[in-house]
Amino acid sequence: MASLDFHDSETWTPALEGHDAVFLVRPPAIADVHRNLNLFIDQAYASGVRHIIFLSVAGADRNRFVPHAKVEAHLASCGNAYTNLRPGFFAQNLQAAYLADILEDNRIILPAGRAKVNWIDVRDVADVAALIFANPERHRAKSYSLTGPNPMSLDHVARIMSEVTGRPIDYEAVSIPGYMLHLHRRQLPAGAIFVQTILHALLRCGQGAKYDPTLEQLLGRPGRSLETYIRENAAVWRVRDVA
Repeated sequence: MASLDFHDSETWTPALEGHDAVFLVRPPAIADVHRNLNLFIDQAYASGVRHIIFLSVAGADRNRFVPHAKVEAHLASCGNAYTNLRPGFFAQNLQAAYLADILEDNRIILPAGRAKVNWIDVRDVADVAALIFANPERHRAKSYSLTGPNPMSLDHVARIMSEVTGRPIDYEAVSIPGYMLHLHRRQLPAGAIFVQTILHALLRCGQGAKYDPTLEQLLGRPGRSLETYIRENAAVWRVRDVA
């Protein structure tokens, strides 16, 4: 299988060869999507791709500061052979973006205040994508907001994690500048710091707590709960060393 590097256009055509559909994800380190993702989209259609599913974010239609909005706009300018998925915050962030803070400091640190979040399991997003790929004609030029089954506060998340791991995990609400400094100390690129800060700060306005029935309507079942996800993956947060 050919490798793909969004920063190296020479890898695009070989990676696209023989494929008629693409599931497109923006790497967090890429903030200026005009130089790579949007050009990759052009190459994909030119290479014979007939449908692109783009993993966007909740609120991309309202927040033009996030790079996902620029990708959505470019897809729309190319025709109707696309579907945007706009999920809320992933349950899997707890074992990815937030993992080091949990393992090293026993805390979830975010600039989200006391807001609730409607967490979504990426497995449910994958099930929606599979459904779309099976019949892309029904989903052309559609944008789907996807949420989990119920909102949960970050304090509640920390309590559940403490219970299932036997470790005292807390949620620490920090200021926006404090969070940016924290991410800088974690050595994230500037673009990733900017995007991640915006997305989490918007939670203060209640954006992440909204329930949308679209996922349940598409799949014919409720989404997986965050508590189920935490209990299934408790071993991840019981270890002390970050791999």
